[in-house]
Amino acid sequence: MENIFPFLFLGAIYSLTGPSLLVAHLHFLVFFIFRVLHSIAYLFALRPPTRSLSYTIAQIPCVSMAVQVLCAMCG
Repeated sequence: MENIFPFLFLGAIYSLTGPSLLVAHLHFLVFFIFRVLHSIAYLFALRPPTRSLSYTIAQIPCVSMAVQVLCAMCG
């Protein structure tokens, strides 16, 4: 839940900026895949770097969307 709510908020605002559908799809897909991997790593106690890496990679679309939203607001 620690990164799902910010993603939902950023995703909603990002969608309002009129992004490329392909880029938006990639953002959402990367977040979804690595968030599911994070959950699987948690449930099945996979080796330690799996969970932390999946969490970190799932943050990349959030940061990217935040930067794009800020750029859309400034320009």
